[in-house]
Amino acid sequence: MTTLAPLLESFFTDRLNRQLHASPHTVRSYRDTFRLLVTFAEGRIGKRPSDLDLGDLDAEMISAFLHHLEVDRANTIRTRNARMAAIRSLFRYASYREPAHAAVIQRVLAIPDKRTRHPVVSFLSPVEVDSLLAAPDRSTWIGRRDHALLVLAVQTGLRVSELCGLRCRDLILDTGPHVRCYGKGRKERCTPLTRHTVNVLRVWLTETGHTGAQPVFPTRRGGPIQPDSVGDLVDRHVTTARTRCSDWTTTRVTPHTLRHTAAMTLLAAGVDTTVIALWLGHEHTQTTQIYLNPRELHQTRANALVAC
Repeated sequence: MTTLAPLLESFFTDRLNRQLHASPHTVRSYRDTFRLLVTFAEGRIGKRPSDLDLGDLDAEMISAFLHHLEVDRANTIRTRNARMAAIRSLFRYASYREPAHAAVIQRVLAIPDKRTRHPVVSFLSPVEVDSLLAAPDRSTWIGRRDHALLVLAVQTGLRVSELCGLRCRDLILDTGPHVRCYGKGRKERCTPLTRHTVNVLRVWLTETGHTGAQPVFPTRRGGPIQPDSVGDLVDRHVTTARTRCSDWTTTRVTPHTLRHTAAMTLLAAGVDTTVIALWLGHEHTQTTQIYLNPRELHQTRANALVAC
């Protein structure tokens, strides 16, 4: 009998922290997965999380948990597969620590990911971008912060986590202006900044007075803005932009839509996909291929010509 609690503790401290040097984002994602899993197991078999054994998390339990995520929690297949990746990582670790449970572990590891369709890339037209950037009320501190964040996001295509983690020292606004960020896998990259973006950021940093390790986009209390808050502000300003722009056609807009918009703008300008991959921090150029849908590319180029 192998109690789950010490195995989980060792997995986070030894495997994720010491061996893999996992990013805080990965640790949070795995933490949330196992919090959901032990809560589900407690409700299913009546054991407290501290009393669960590794054997309790057999293939039947894991399959039921994945079904629960999709049906009861209405998670997408992508989220389901991400949760399964965390579980798979734990059981691979357990295969070395607890060989007595090899049969249970093997059956769990054999659970496949679900296949999912790649959605059509959603992005904003130049008209929609202009209306979105005009939406924040720049007579307020929050509005000026949101405007600066949206300008940077649309031009650079930074991920939400990268925007939230930006420090003032990461912005180079003099000769060769660029932003330095640390993306997935703790990979560092530098993204060029346009003159307009530089001007907006200069004004914003002058107002906040922040320097060095202080956040570029702080909250009222001075801490860095959080990913959920970025999602909320995008929703809020998109709602405002829709009411002001009769030509708005994009249905669902998320912070990641701004990343897609940056990529499609570069593609429409004739930038090679290998350069776009470097710009966005894609580890493999195959990831960038989702932006090569001919219909979407044609529409993007047409919009770019109209905007000119």
